Order: sequence, then C-alpha cells, then structure tokens
Amino acid sequence: MSKDLNLPNMSAGGAPGKSTGLVGRIGWFFARWVVAFLFISVLQVVIYKFVPVPITLTMLMDENPVTKDWTALDDIDRDMVAAVISSEDGKFCLHSGFDQDAIMQAFKRNAQGGRIRGGSTISQQTAKNVFLWQNGGYLRKALEAWYTVLIETIWGKRRIMEVYLNVAETGIGTYGVEAGAQRYYGKSARKLSPVEAARIAAVLPQPKKREVNGAGGFTRRHGNSIARRVAVVKNEALDACVYR
Repeated sequence: MSKDLNLPNMSAGGAPGKSTGLVGRIGWFFARWVVAFLFISVLQVVIYKFVPVPITLTMLMDENPVTKDWTALDDIDRDMVAAVISSEDGKFCLHSGFDQDAIMQAFKRNAQGGRIRGGSTISQQTAKNVFLWQNGGYLRKALEAWYTVLIETIWGKRRIMEVYLNVAETGIGTYGVEAGAQRYYGKSARKLSPVEAARIAAVLPQPKKREVNGAGGFTRRHGNSIARRVAVVKNEALDACVYR
C-alpha cells in the first residue's frame, strides 16, 4: 500500500525556496555593484582624459605637506620623458599596458628571494597612482589591471605620460616633475638638462629614500646610466608614441 510522501515545496514557502531567494538577492546586489563600479570607473577615466587630476589617494595619505604643480606635457622637457622611459619602462611605446617579459623577469627574481621587485609599466603605475592606493594584494592588482586597460584604451600614450609625470612622487611630499624640478634645481621642468632629468627619474622607485641633490652610491650611478640612455631613447624613437 503506497503512502503519500511529504516533499518540500521547492518553488515557494519551504526552506529551499527561501535559500534560493536569498542567493538570488545576493547575486542581484552583486551584479548591480559590479555594473555601478564599471560605470563609475569608465566615467572617471573619461573625465581625467580632459581634466587635470586634482588629488590622489597617495597625496591624501601622505603625512608630509604636499607640493604639486600640474604642468602640460608641452611644458615638460622631452629629456624628462626620455629619462622615465629609459628608467621605468623601455617598451612604453611598444606594449598595450603590460610588459609580459618584465613581469616574468620580476617573477623569477622574486622567486629567488630578496627584495620584492615589480614588473609594472608606466601605464600600470599611472593607473595605481591616480585611481588606487599604494599597498595591497590581489584585489589592488586586479583593479590596477582594469584601470590600465581603460587608460590605454581611452587616454592613449601621450595622455598617460602627461598624467604620470604630474602625479608620480618625486620626493618627500613632492608630486610631479615640475614640483621636483623647482625643488631640486629651482627651474621649470621645461628647462631640465638630460642629467637633471635623469636624476629625478632615478629617485622615482623610492622617492622618500633617494636624494636628487647630493646623490651618491647606487642613486648616482643609476642616474648617470639613465642620462646616457636618454639620447638612445630619442634617437631610436622609443618615445615616438608620445610625440607622434
């Protein structure tokens, strides 16, 4: 003799139905958050294609008084552009935001131990400096990658270089190469010599620890090496994407 089986109502009223509804609401909330983030991030990048970046999280979190002076790329000496390409990203005009070779080399060096080194391009550094924070793990790197794709697509190389040279930290509490040029040499970034531009570029990886004036040891040698490569960058048109 058969007996009726009391099966749970999977569509409404029972616990499984409530669980499914909760999952659906969480999924809908997450989807809306993602769409909002995508919209806001694209809007940010579009605005900064035309408007100078007024402030960054790095500046806001700096414990020192901040000095900055937004300067158009046309008012920055070409030697400064060549110096940062030579120092920070020799393939700046050749990649689309990510240098796979540099990433793999950094991975191999880090696997051997010692000081952690990155493989970030100027585009990645710009994305991080403008839209994100300095420290962080996989989340920050994922967001950095997203913003890098956006600025490469929407800004282009010339605007990326212009923004980078205005937001990069060039000394304690000093942001941008114009503020750096005024601080160290008492002159405009338009009038920098190859050696002066190279010395500013040499401190970019560690602006709070390296000195431009009176630099010695590694910083001095690195600056001299960058100065020698400035002419190579220009002669081989490695900065062509900026001045085309």
